[in-house]
Amino acid sequence: MLKAIIARFNFFFSYRELFFQLVVRDIKLKYRRSVLGYLWSVLNPLLTMMVMYIVFSEMFKWNIDNFAVYLLIGNIMFSFMSNAVSRSIFSIVGNAALLKKTFVPKYIFTVSAVTSELVNLFFSLIALVLVVMITRSPLTWRIVLIIVPVVELYVFCLGLGLLLAQSAVFFRDTQYLWGIFSTIWLYLTPIFYPVTLLPEPLQSGVRQFNPMFIYIDMFRSFGLWAKPVGVGSIASGALMAVATLVLGLWSFSITKRKFVLYI
Repeated sequence: MLKAIIARFNFFFSYRELFFQLVVRDIKLKYRRSVLGYLWSVLNPLLTMMVMYIVFSEMFKWNIDNFAVYLLIGNIMFSFMSNAVSRSIFSIVGNAALLKKTFVPKYIFTVSAVTSELVNLFFSLIALVLVVMITRSPLTWRIVLIIVPVVELYVFCLGLGLLLAQSAVFFRDTQYLWGIFSTIWLYLTPIFYPVTLLPEPLQSGVRQFNPMFIYIDMFRSFGLWAKPVGVGSIASGALMAVATLVLGLWSFSITKRKFVLYI
């Protein structure tokens, strides 16, 4: 088992130059012909946060300390997941011409799509730093631990992206179903409201079975509330991420030989 994992890693590593080129290409294409370019990675979460802050902080009088940072963290993390998975859905179909002409590991397109969005996430963190400075939010050494939920979410997105990328090859309606599902998921994730606002049964379900709640809450604990996170929460997030990745890799490996017949 270990030898097989090492062999797969070495095989992927041999295509590292292609991988980096694909990541750079995806980032450049996203901001092609844009006047502000990469600055949109900072402005977009800031502008979204400002609109949501104006609407929800006035419409609902929730007692959330530093609501601007609370809101921005949730928006950045969920947007990363949503964008990464959306781009993953087209990662195989969108590279059909290349896949038909030459042999490359097919999953490399999905991995590069998720990784390019991870780079955009790091750009978005600049916006978070600015808001933290403006609101004078207290920071502690635990801020460095935000890398834990970010890495877990990245792994989770890889698994989900692989699942939906191979699904989209055979079932093109995947993109439309994902649009509906992601909208429902957005409102079931406490981004602009506290989880305690939900009815008790639904609140319990969100805490236990919504991976986005786990990752966002972990990020907020380290970056906003400066409080320790239980080992159970970290382990739960890691388990969901690894399980999703294993499922994605397994399903992808079964169907990848049929891709050329459908793309």
